[in-house]
Amino acid sequence: MILNWTGVFRLILAAIMAALIGYDREKQNKAAGIRTNVIVAVISCVIMILSVEVAESSGSLSGVQGDPARLAAQVVSGIGFLGAGTILKQEDKIEGLTTAASLWGVAGLGLAVGYGLYDISIAATLIIFISLRVAPSVKRRV
Repeated sequence: MILNWTGVFRLILAAIMAALIGYDREKQNKAAGIRTNVIVAVISCVIMILSVEVAESSGSLSGVQGDPARLAAQVVSGIGFLGAGTILKQEDKIEGLTTAASLWGVAGLGLAVGYGLYDISIAATLIIFISLRVAPSVKRRV
């Protein structure tokens, strides 16, 4: 068996990008830190790689091309359950929305990296990370 270095690279890239976002959540003492974000992104990446591989191989086996978006769509809906667990309502305040959004974001990053969209994934990671770091200081000034 030949090692798929492209797949390995994709998994490592997804992990690094998610760790960057998870670092911010961890630093803010939020429920989903580095480990959770890395797991979500890496498994989303695996599911996307699997989805593309299954779609490509199904065409050669059955003559009918598979749809790689089918498994990816399940990640998008399934991550909502994980994100919902981070949202808490306390009196008039709701907490955890940003953490839930970051989990949804790293799932999307994992899917994009798994599909090979490196440039978009890296740009999105930087935008998310910067917004997580800059927004609190802007909010305090307002």
